[in-house]
Amino acid sequence: MSDSRNAPEAPQPPAPSSLGDGGALRHARAKGEPRFPEGPKADPAGSHFERRIRSFQPRRSRVTAGQADALQRLWPKWGFDIDGRRVLDPAEFFGNTNPVVLEIGFGMGEATAQMAAADPDTNILAVDVHTPGQGNLLNLADRGGLSNIRVGNGDAIILLREMLRPDSLDGLRVYFPDPWPKKRHHKRRLIQPEFLTLAATRLKPGAIVHCATDWEPYAEQMLEVLTAHPDYENTQPDGGFAPRPAHRPLTRFEGQGLDKGHVVNDLLFRRAARRPQPEPADQHRLQPPTGA
Repeated sequence: MSDSRNAPEAPQPPAPSSLGDGGALRHARAKGEPRFPEGPKADPAGSHFERRIRSFQPRRSRVTAGQADALQRLWPKWGFDIDGRRVLDPAEFFGNTNPVVLEIGFGMGEATAQMAAADPDTNILAVDVHTPGQGNLLNLADRGGLSNIRVGNGDAIILLREMLRPDSLDGLRVYFPDPWPKKRHHKRRLIQPEFLTLAATRLKPGAIVHCATDWEPYAEQMLEVLTAHPDYENTQPDGGFAPRPAHRPLTRFEGQGLDKGHVVNDLLFRRAARRPQPEPADQHRLQPPTGA
């Protein structure tokens, strides 16, 4: 669910017996020992929820010494596992009542950190399953003093369905999700009617859903399903794609795609106002007593 699918392989950490960042001796992990005892779990939700087709593949690639240090130091402070066993209170979680935006799939986190720095009065719930990216974003947040970021590890569907209350989100960002280009894999794409229906229950009326992709067939599908969904309205008068808004940074990954001739499409849709509930059928209404 992120641009990490095309990100360069992170540099390999030094050997266990060598010095890591800051000159600290790296710990040689014993067989069966957790990779990051105080950090993100490999499978936070475990088998507590039904098995289904996932829109992502966990990426447990190489973690640099700096990323590992950030995971160990900062995960208890700014990270959380999406285990589906509690309901989050955003005001308690962030320590304020500022608007909350959910970002699904942040890659290495550079764009997320830039947006958080540019808009410190907006809280960002940033979710991914890419361990190096989680560590990198925590590092960037720490260096930039960005207290408006919380990093979630796990399945965003479980977060939306089990851990967020209705009307708790002021926005949703999905930048460069995995396009699953093969036709037999299209069912794994995140932006589907079922996902949009779930997201709509957690988005406040007027909340903005912002998607971006460099895969044109996926962009067309996104536009089609968002346009057809009754809970969303296109912010563009012509009903098409939107220009890239200034608040979405041009990432290194995106720049590489543009250099290769890729076309990047942005979609900006608004959560529509709640539809009025139909009146109950006449036969279910209480009837006045005879002679009243």
